[in-house]
Amino acid sequence: MKPKILLVEDEVDLGNVVKQYLEIMEFTVDWARDGKSALAKFQAGQGRYDILLIDVSMPEMDGFELAIRVININPQVPFLFLTARNERSDRLHGLKLGADDYITKPFDIDELVLRIRNIIKRNTGNQEVTSRTMIERGDVQFQKDSLRLIIGNHPAIILTPRESELLEFLFNNENRILKREEILTRLWGENDYFLGRSLDVFISRLRKHLNKSNSISITNVYGVGFVFNVQLAGL
Repeated sequence: MKPKILLVEDEVDLGNVVKQYLEIMEFTVDWARDGKSALAKFQAGQGRYDILLIDVSMPEMDGFELAIRVININPQVPFLFLTARNERSDRLHGLKLGADDYITKPFDIDELVLRIRNIIKRNTGNQEVTSRTMIERGDVQFQKDSLRLIIGNHPAIILTPRESELLEFLFNNENRILKREEILTRLWGENDYFLGRSLDVFISRLRKHLNKSNSISITNVYGVGFVFNVQLAGL
């Protein structure tokens, strides 16, 4: 079955080119020209989409607001931003929302295809590996299939796909020093500035959640990386 994409782009010429090329490359593409119609398409068939490509600057509802609404409906669906805005604050904001990538216009269409395929492969692979498993340590329970983090008697927290990838990696490497470059290359395949900044954001979010735990914490190792501390009662 061909991967299905929801393309959200208000520029008619660019939207046509991207849609046609993606279809040539064996994707099925639904195209929405504004945030409101994109949200309606997603609500009508959210389970059908493997990834969303979202323009940031659009009338009525911009890409950031659309992404927030999509996450509220289904936090597991991957998405990336396509934008003419190359401001550092915009890129960081997009990554903080949980975007899998942020591509600045003009872009190379073949590079876009490669990134889409890598994201879909990673997301599908994670679902296959983790759909039947759960991790428990002390008062922390991580339900990988549903991206749910439960700490003690507190309400469940829904993580983004990248936060979940990172948390699983931390659980698999607990109580040892993890270098930043090791985390970036093993999880996401490269060590660049923006992925490094997004890693800091994800670590900060997870640390804030885990502050409620009596068993687990994350500490910084200055200039090196992090330690995922797991201390169980009686050990």
